Amino acid sequence: MKRTTDIDDTQHLALSTQMVRRQEKIVNEIPDTDNNEYDGDANHIISTGSTLLDLAISGGRFHEGGLPMGILVEIFGPSGSGKTVLLCQIAGNLQKISGKIMFHDPEARLNKNFARMFGLDSTEIEYTVPDTIPEVFKSVRTWDVDDNECNGIFADSLAALSTDMEMDEAKGGDKMGMRRAKEFSEELRKTCRIITQRNFLMVCSNQVRQNLDAGPYGQKYVSPGGEGIGFYSSLRLRCMAPEKLTETKKIYGKEHKRVLGVKTNIEVFKSSIWKPFRQALVYIIYDYGVDDIRGNLVYLKTNSSDAVYKLNGVKIGKSLEHAIHVVERDGLEQELKEAVIVKWNEIEEQFNHTRKARFKE
Repeated sequence: MKRTTDIDDTQHLALSTQMVRRQEKIVNEIPDTDNNEYDGDANHIISTGSTLLDLAISGGRFHEGGLPMGILVEIFGPSGSGKTVLLCQIAGNLQKISGKIMFHDPEARLNKNFARMFGLDSTEIEYTVPDTIPEVFKSVRTWDVDDNECNGIFADSLAALSTDMEMDEAKGGDKMGMRRAKEFSEELRKTCRIITQRNFLMVCSNQVRQNLDAGPYGQKYVSPGGEGIGFYSSLRLRCMAPEKLTETKKIYGKEHKRVLGVKTNIEVFKSSIWKPFRQALVYIIYDYGVDDIRGNLVYLKTNSSDAVYKLNGVKIGKSLEHAIHVVERDGLEQELKEAVIVKWNEIEEQFNHTRKARFKE
């Protein structure tokens, strides 16, 4: 007997036709807002692997959102919140379009099998384990690659980098870490123009530290390395504390519970490439990576009155797991993505305000 949640050929054709019409409608209606007031080269846009995060970053500027080239990006947050996952996913997406990758790993823990999950071939990248801050930024300035290609530099993480003074125990080292902030500022001053001029995409992860001077209303956590990183970054993404994704099954009469992954709310903390302070919920499944299908299905259901999972009015499942199965089985990933883009723009348009121009052109 045929399941009621399965999509037959007629429904699939209707869904695809409806999707094409809606896609044409949104492409025609959304103005091309890309202009010189924003940072980054719009000729090549790199996805983070999450449709919702791409839209939060630059959905009002590009149809699918994402990261433009020629910018410095900092991703910071607590341990286990998905920073390395995002770095590897962005690097993998950049490599897919034949981009060259330089990956600095001062934590020395990049796993080849882990990287392969994101389409990142670790044998085809320039991989280093630097000790100090100047090692990372000097390599950016001297990198011998074709500037006409999409090239990316990744560092995981900035907090693990030392200074020459700290490494020199004979001179007593830098016990208080006071030199680190100065070296970051110095190296960023020398490197920021190179990133833009050579159209590099530089993405760095960073840890967080408690801000003891925050007071009751201040920011309780800050990223280490001084103020320079935040000032020179065109985009800063803050990962919130992750929540566990669990699954419970009854086996042999007993309930067993397992953690499948985490979901992390990511905020655009600072942005010079579009509007800041948008947020996106990103689902990360162990041994899989960024689960864009799961995130998109949850988003569509949450922003509708439906009690089941639907795609453009067609029921695809009561449970989330079955809806994911239907999308993957029927190859509906792109249709799902476009439906999310349409819904996201419909919501975003409600916050648009038309004002009289302050200055005449």
